[in-house]
Amino acid sequence: MIVEQLSLVDFRNYAVADVALGPGPNLFVGRNGQGKTNLAEAIGFFATLGSHRVSNDAPMVRDGADAAIIRARLTHGERHVLLEAQLNRQGSNKARVNGASVKPSELPRYAQVVLFAPEDLQIVRGDPSARRRFADQLLVQRAPRMAGVLADYDRVLKQRTALLKSAKARGIRGDALTTLDVWDDKLVSLGTQVIEARLALAADLASPLAAAYAAIAGADHRPEAEWLLSVAGADPDVDLPASPRPDPATGSRDSASTGAEASAPRVEELFRQALANRRAAELDRGLTLVGPHRDDLLLRVRGLPVKGYASHGESWSVALALRLASAELLRADSRLGDPVLILDDVFAELDADRRSRLALLAGDYEQVVVTAAVEEDVPAALRARVVRVEAGTILEATDA
Repeated sequence: MIVEQLSLVDFRNYAVADVALGPGPNLFVGRNGQGKTNLAEAIGFFATLGSHRVSNDAPMVRDGADAAIIRARLTHGERHVLLEAQLNRQGSNKARVNGASVKPSELPRYAQVVLFAPEDLQIVRGDPSARRRFADQLLVQRAPRMAGVLADYDRVLKQRTALLKSAKARGIRGDALTTLDVWDDKLVSLGTQVIEARLALAADLASPLAAAYAAIAGADHRPEAEWLLSVAGADPDVDLPASPRPDPATGSRDSASTGAEASAPRVEELFRQALANRRAAELDRGLTLVGPHRDDLLLRVRGLPVKGYASHGESWSVALALRLASAELLRADSRLGDPVLILDDVFAELDADRRSRLALLAGDYEQVVVTAAVEEDVPAALRARVVRVEAGTILEATDA
C-alpha cells in the first residue's frame, strides 16, 4: 500500500495542507513543534481510527474549528482508493470511501499503517492499558470485524459496572441481583472472543518478534510476549511475576495467572467461574474485576519482565521489535501489499548501530514515512525524498 497524496483541513496546526508522497522513503524534516508528527498522525488515523498521542479526537481538531478533514489517496497495486475522515469536535465522526459515505469503522479495511513513535516506550514501561491498546489496534488491523467486538465489549462492560455501582449504593448483595446474570452472559460471550483473539495474536507474534529484536539489537535476548489473564487468576494490582518460567524438573509453570494453558476451548469456562468467584468482591467494590479489560501482556527479555528489569536500550529494542513484528504480520496477511511504515522522531533516540540496523529493515517496505528534527540523524538510505515543514506549512519537497 502506498499513500500518494495527503490533504488536511483544520487538522492540528494545519489550516490547509497538501503533500505528495512517493514509494520508498519519505522524510518530513522540521524543528520540534512545526507539524511533522501531525502528518504522520493523520496517515495513521485511517488504520487505527485514533491517535498515537491522545485518547480522544478533539485535540486533533484545529483550535477554533468545529471539525477536521483528513483525505488520503492510496494505491493498492493498480487499484486507487480515496479515503476521507471528518473528525467532529462534537458528535460522531464521518467517513467516505471514493466519495460514498461509510461507517468510520470501515476505513481500516482500506488502510494498513504501522507507526512507531517515542510514546511507544509506554507499551513496554507503562500501565497494562498501553499494552492492551497496542494489541487491540493490531487485532483490528488484522481483522476489522474485531472493532465491533471490542466496542460491544466496552459497552456491556460499562453497563454491567454501572449496575454493580448501583447495587453497591443500594446495599444489594449476592443472589438478590438477578439481573447481573444477563450481563454476565453478554460479558462472557464478547470477552471470550477478545481473549481468544489476543492469545492467537501473541502466538503469531512470537517468531517475528524474536527476528525483529535480534535484527535491531544485534543479540538474541529471547524476547517473549505472554498474556496474564484475569480469568485465570492474574491480578493487575500486583507486580508482574519476575520469572514465571517452566520449572526445569517438572516443566510446569504458574498457570493460574498466565495465558499459556488457557486454550481457546477453556476460556469461556474460566471466565464464568472467575465471575462467580469474584461476585462478592465486585459487589463490594462496584467494579467488574474479571475480563480482558483487566489483562496484561507480559513482555520478557532474557527471561525477565521488560518492565522493571530491561535497560533503556533493551526497552527501545523491544518496543521497536513489537511494531516491526506487527508490520510483518500485516504484510503476511494482507491483500493490500505492505503496510505503510511510519517512524516518528525515532532516530534521534538511537545509537549509530541501531540507526543503521533499523534503516536496513525499514528500507524493505513499499513505503516508509520518517519524521526528524535534524536531517542528518536519519541514515542516508531513508532520505530519498525530503519534505520540509514549518509552522503548519509544507515548504518544499525534494528528491535525492
